[in-house]
Amino acid sequence: MQEETTVLPGDLAQCHAVILEMADTIRELKILNEKHKHQLAQLLRYRYGQRSDRMHSEQLVLWALGEGEPAPESSERNEQEPTGKGRRRRGHGRRPLPKDLPRKRVVHDVEAEEKVCPQCEVEKKKIGEETSEQLDYVPASFYVIEHVHPKYACPHCQQGVVQGTKPMQPIEKGIPGPGLLAHVVASKFADHLPLYRLEGIFSRYGVDIARSTMCGWLLECGKLLEPLYDRMRSQVLCSKVIFTDDTPVPVQDKKRTKTRTGRIWVYAGDREHPYTVYDYTPDRSRDGPVRFLEGYEGYLQADAYPGYDGLYQSGRITEVACWAHVRRKYVEAELAHPVHAAIAVAWIRRLYRIEKVSKEMNAISRKALRQEKASPLLDAFKAWLDQAVLEVLPKSPLAQAMGYTLSNWDALRRYLEDGNLEIDNGRAERAMKPTALGRKNWLFFGSDRGGRTAAILNSFTYTCKDLGIDPFGYLRDVFERISAHPMRRLDELLPDRWLAARICREPDRAIGA
Repeated sequence: MQEETTVLPGDLAQCHAVILEMADTIRELKILNEKHKHQLAQLLRYRYGQRSDRMHSEQLVLWALGEGEPAPESSERNEQEPTGKGRRRRGHGRRPLPKDLPRKRVVHDVEAEEKVCPQCEVEKKKIGEETSEQLDYVPASFYVIEHVHPKYACPHCQQGVVQGTKPMQPIEKGIPGPGLLAHVVASKFADHLPLYRLEGIFSRYGVDIARSTMCGWLLECGKLLEPLYDRMRSQVLCSKVIFTDDTPVPVQDKKRTKTRTGRIWVYAGDREHPYTVYDYTPDRSRDGPVRFLEGYEGYLQADAYPGYDGLYQSGRITEVACWAHVRRKYVEAELAHPVHAAIAVAWIRRLYRIEKVSKEMNAISRKALRQEKASPLLDAFKAWLDQAVLEVLPKSPLAQAMGYTLSNWDALRRYLEDGNLEIDNGRAERAMKPTALGRKNWLFFGSDRGGRTAAILNSFTYTCKDLGIDPFGYLRDVFERISAHPMRRLDELLPDRWLAARICREPDRAIGA
């Protein structure tokens, strides 16, 4: 078998054409190779490496390559942990037990014969005692409430029979009481326990409750809380800035042999409206944000999802981009382009260092500090980006990171305009973590209706945890009262107002107890 040989053209112009074609092919293969190397590095990092947006500490010295710019601290610890009075250290050793826990006093007295003095033969007197504490646990228990309705009638004419009436229940003619409903909701959406695990836990106490039954309870709880959920949504829409993010969730579909992908969205209000509201949509179309944010005017802090573009074009909503997304792209490009990626991350770290200083300031002082310190820093970073983007391969991971930064530059600078804005969308991303964690346990939603119910119940459990409220205590009280609560006073049951009223009534009692 003869080897195939390449015959070069004899004409010089044809040779130049072949050389140019080969050069283009080599350039395309080089870009493709860089892309594959980047994808492989990300897969290896996802499988074996750390998930946080950190770069190797030794890479930070590359910042010194910049002309006239000081090198940042080389230690990752210096960047991550505050120092001085603002730093909180976790003490070593055993921590004291909470004072509000109930105490059971157990006295270990000496024997009767030891209370008599062997020398004087008189009874010894108590001169003190030593106390040590031990933490114990009593498993959760079920109990049955018997609703008794006494009847009364006239003993002579046997007329005018009256009978006591039972107050309205969360689920009329249903078995579960408010505490059991609150426990099921908190267990699934605050503690991420799927219903089949709850079914097994209940069976250990001798109570058989099918997961399908509990699923029906959750649906009824969602309907019960929906008016209060709508009030939370309206309060979030009164915020000056809303933080939003989304994540995919598998959803069962009877028309398919496998699950399809739905979407959970989160909308977090500002400090004056401290509610976190979730929404469910069967897909990721822009109709979901458009419907939820109907009538809203203010800032929207989000990633660069194109579905938000129509909202920004209306003029009512102003885009605020997220520097955490930008930093993540440079961290991902570190292995392929260590020098430029490290320099870009170092620029961003200096921005975050300014935010750390302004954390305890009011909005006016925060804006002034940003204008003084961060604005010139951003101008210098932009000048570096404009020059550095010309030095990297097009379509490479670093070029895509730089292109993302430059294309969203106006939105990335917008946090300088108002001290109420944040440098990143961390609040919304943190609110997405419970859904991502729970998704690994309950695996999928049973239907679109189940997704809607999960969004409603998640809104209450996460808002309670964010405000430092025990979700079980809050939900139990709300389930006891909401059926008979006047609609005109529904705002009293919002988590922050419920907490304020609770503190006024019982200032020494534990939150949500």
